[in-house]
Amino acid sequence: MSDEPPTTDAPNRNTLWGRVVVQELVRSGVRDVCLTPGSRCTPLTNAFAEHPAVETWTHIDERSAAFFALGRAKATGQPTPLVCTSGTAVANYHPAVVEAANARVPMLLLTSDRPRTLQDSGANQTVDQEKLFGDAVRAYRTLPEPAAEDRTVRALRTAVSRAVATATREAGPPGPVHLNVPFEKPLEPTPVAGDVPADWADPSHALAATGREDRPYVATTPGRPEPAAADRARVVEAVEAAERGLIVAGPADAPTPDRDALLGLARASGFPVLSDPLSGLRFGDHVDADGVLVCGGYDSFLDAPAFAPGDADVDDPPLPDLVLRFGASPTSKTLREYLRDATRAAGTRQLVVDPAGGWREASFVASDAVVANPTRLAAAVSGRVASRAAPGWRERFAAAERRHWEAVAEAPAADEPPYEGQVLATVARRTPAPATLFVSNSMPVRDLDRFGEPRAADLRVLGNRGASGIDGITSSALGAGAADDDPLVLVTGDLAFYHDSNGLLALPRNDLDATVVVINNDGGGIFHVLPIEAHQAFTEFFRTPLGLDLSHLAAMYGYGFGRVHAAADGLDAFADLFDAAVDAPGGHVVEVVIDGEGSHRTREALHERVRGAVARDLG
Repeated sequence: MSDEPPTTDAPNRNTLWGRVVVQELVRSGVRDVCLTPGSRCTPLTNAFAEHPAVETWTHIDERSAAFFALGRAKATGQPTPLVCTSGTAVANYHPAVVEAANARVPMLLLTSDRPRTLQDSGANQTVDQEKLFGDAVRAYRTLPEPAAEDRTVRALRTAVSRAVATATREAGPPGPVHLNVPFEKPLEPTPVAGDVPADWADPSHALAATGREDRPYVATTPGRPEPAAADRARVVEAVEAAERGLIVAGPADAPTPDRDALLGLARASGFPVLSDPLSGLRFGDHVDADGVLVCGGYDSFLDAPAFAPGDADVDDPPLPDLVLRFGASPTSKTLREYLRDATRAAGTRQLVVDPAGGWREASFVASDAVVANPTRLAAAVSGRVASRAAPGWRERFAAAERRHWEAVAEAPAADEPPYEGQVLATVARRTPAPATLFVSNSMPVRDLDRFGEPRAADLRVLGNRGASGIDGITSSALGAGAADDDPLVLVTGDLAFYHDSNGLLALPRNDLDATVVVINNDGGGIFHVLPIEAHQAFTEFFRTPLGLDLSHLAAMYGYGFGRVHAAADGLDAFADLFDAAVDAPGGHVVEVVIDGEGSHRTREALHERVRGAVARDLG
């Protein structure tokens, strides 16, 4: 790129190094970077700041910065490099690195370090950064120390271009790559005589004569796993032989597999699609398409007697004879247990399709691991099969879906308090399209799974389901929202909101718009779902009330604020506040104060009503 800062007239070797690193990143497709202030990373920070093709996102907190980069990579499928100084700053990246590794999200860490001469010397802010993240990264490398030497610069360019390819490779799978970058002083662009000789020629300039100056120094051609013809034929044979097949779409990797290919497979096979809210299939124009049944209410009815095996009062409910699984393990425990029990009871064949050959099936009942690109496999199979689904198989799921959503649309009984699922149902129904909807772990993602009705709307729904922690949720959401100009909606709990309050600073510093819905059940609402609720330790050690006035937290970070007490004001008041917040510029926090225990009791009662209704309709 002709307007990028030159490497041949750099004032010192550190400036040269920073420019080469950034030049290679840009040529590898990087266009954004997250920077956190620090002295040792000055050469990198200056190089990013002066490159015209890079947009910089400045963060004060390294932990928040890492989750911001994670969220942005979820939305774009490309890494947003992270730059920090040496010492404990590097360690603050670790939670996001773990999430990126487990969720297969591209990430590139550029951690500045003291030179080797200062290691193990008691030098200030010097820690052992070698392989600090252990096996959580796909690759690690300490880059060579700066020097204006042809071979060393070639080694640097090769390492940087390969790092981007490793972070984004599909078969790898994608994930975090750690480059440790040592710098000796001076760190600023101060001229140092002899550091970069006047007659030194950057070896990469030879690429200009070949027309390769705008591509990475080492261009990687990624392989995509694709079964051989005989293996594809076996998958086709399994689909054609199935009378009661299911397609289970779990949380998708970044980027999301091609929707049309998976839906083409559903249309050709006639199989219902059980779509996790993070699968990329729960929302979109295809929801109303002919020949495709997208199910979202399965968490409420798959354990009903009309579906679940093993109920003595029901004679042999029809069970799937084939399951095609894409993506990560589904959010729904009910779905996971249904697949496990169906396999035990009927020997259901389960094909887990994974491009990296990973194993994401914790019940250990799957029969086939299919190493293949999901898009290519789905396209190849859909063009060769014709549906032979048993009469009424798909209609069973369609009827149960209708019954579930009818129950969700009904108001709770007079003696039942409002429940958190109503908040997620409202958000899923009223979020404008196109938009990004990010949901926290704990109860929000589970409630979206059960109460987020499939909708013909362009919604990109994301969450951190790799390690499934509540840390970094706000930062991840704002990072995802920074990927485009569409509205961003985050639904989180009070604990997760408090836990990542530093992440809120990304909005006023980086001019983003966001609506943050905080479900305040006074801490630890998910533990009402677990057996520990019945034990004495629950109140003191598991339910963790904050007792904070969240309006002050919102005001401190410059967000607008509104509060609804669900029991007193009703959920219609929340809908009005939500609509107003989404329509207004800037950041807004909408707090919904709700009784966590009462919410769970209503959720249980609704579940039993759906199970009973499905049993009556289909039993």
